[in-house]
Amino acid sequence: MTALCRHFGVCGGCAHQGMTEYRAFKRSLVVDALARHNIEAVVEDAVEVAPATRRRATFKALKGEGGVALGFMAARTHDIVDLRECLVLTPRLAALVARLRGMLAALLGDGEAAELRLADTDTGVDLSLRWQRASDAATVAELARWATELKLARVARHGETLIELARPCVRFGKADVFVPSEAFLQPTRQGEAALQAFVLTALSGAKHVADLFAGCGTFALPLAERARVHAVEIEGSMLEALAAAARTASGLKRVTVEKRNLFRRPLGESELSAFDAVALDPPRVGALAQVQALVRSKVKRVAYVSCDAESFARDARVMVDHGFRLGSVVPVDQFLWSSHIELAASFER
Repeated sequence: MTALCRHFGVCGGCAHQGMTEYRAFKRSLVVDALARHNIEAVVEDAVEVAPATRRRATFKALKGEGGVALGFMAARTHDIVDLRECLVLTPRLAALVARLRGMLAALLGDGEAAELRLADTDTGVDLSLRWQRASDAATVAELARWATELKLARVARHGETLIELARPCVRFGKADVFVPSEAFLQPTRQGEAALQAFVLTALSGAKHVADLFAGCGTFALPLAERARVHAVEIEGSMLEALAAAARTASGLKRVTVEKRNLFRRPLGESELSAFDAVALDPPRVGALAQVQALVRSKVKRVAYVSCDAESFARDARVMVDHGFRLGSVVPVDQFLWSSHIELAASFER
């Protein structure tokens, strides 16, 4: 059993370290959500990622009389847990925390706060700062010095690039994606690989796939090795990164992209008639409007990746009520020791 983190019981991130029957607990989050919507399904054992694999994190920071506190929020409070170890972060992110504290001590004034959004990419750590400080020449120069010293790939303010020493890049299948600042990435590479494998298997043999809520191409680009893909996403910067990766990768079938708000304007029945399969990966609120349009279409197969079991169960109820059969459901535990669970599921008419 993994030794308990020194912050366990205070930090709001890991509430279930040392829990007996932990994996069963994670699986029960999905089982119970389905039961509340009267859905019967085969729920597999949870896929559990290894410790020290979380590649993205958001920290809070505050400079006080005792120096800079930097870390996650304490459970049920607005207090910052000054992070001295973390068993879930990648080694590169975990080692960076102490050095970032030094950077912030030099940059922040007394009582000044900041939020740090970090992603451990294939080419280095991507940092986006959210703070009230203006991006004046002196601040940018100081950030550039720290970026070089800390070997950061990029530093941004509120998602706008200030310094770029290396283009942050991740690989999806055969494609290298240069991700924009604050782009959505799956929390771990291991969990991402499990979800990608599930989607590829669920949609095996499809010739033309719509990837809805496509992000930077987590599923669209691997799917394009086998099928034509139409990727739909509301965030233009992520869509541009996906399209650029598709243009430069070899061995992919045609990938088209569309910027669109699928909550306000889901793909309709006639638009969906062009596809024999759909991949869905919505945010936590789910994809109810798109699902309601989907069940009126002739699409035969759907792979649904969800980061919220409750909204998934609600959407699954709609699909089952309109002729889809829910196949196996696989919980994927990318947020170790928390009460959060992700999942992948397949539907077929």
